[in-house]
Amino acid sequence: MLTPVIRTLSEKKLIGTHISTNLIDNKTFELWRNFMPRRSEIKNNVSTDLISMQLYPDTLYFRNFSPQTMFEKWATAEVSDFNNVPEGMKSFVLPGGLYAVFHYIGDATAAGPTFQYIFSTWLPASEYELDHRPHFEILGEKYKNGDPNSEEDIWIPIKVKQS
Repeated sequence: MLTPVIRTLSEKKLIGTHISTNLIDNKTFELWRNFMPRRSEIKNNVSTDLISMQLYPDTLYFRNFSPQTMFEKWATAEVSDFNNVPEGMKSFVLPGGLYAVFHYIGDATAAGPTFQYIFSTWLPASEYELDHRPHFEILGEKYKNGDPNSEEDIWIPIKVKQS
C-alpha cells in the first residue's frame, strides 16, 4: 500500500484558528469554513500551502482509540514570523523532528482506511514508534476539497523504536 518518505522537519511558525473536537462530533468543516474567508488576513505567509494540524492528548490516543476522545484541530498557514497575528487567530510553533510522510490521493473524507493502515499496519511493522508531537497534513496546490483526485501529504510524528 502506501510507503512513506522519512523526513526531518525543521521548526515551523504557524498562524491560524483551532477548536476542540472528536471523531463523533467532528467540527473540521466548521473550523475550515470559518478560517478560509480570513486566511488572506495572514500577511507573512512562506507559501500558499495550508496546514491542517491535530494535537492529540498523548500517543495512547491511537493505542486506546475511541472516536469520543477529544483532540485539538487547527487550520493554519506557515509564516515567517509572528509580528502580525490577526485578531482572533493564534500563533503556534510546530516543533521539528522526524516524520513519516504519506502522499494521499483521494477525498479527505475517505481517508479513514489510509489512517488505519498507517497506525495498524505500517507503524507496528516499521522501525519507528509514534512520537508525541503534532500530526498534520499539508494541503498544497493539488489539494481540492471534496475531490477524489485531491492530493495531500500526511505527516505522522515518529521516533526510532527503543529496543
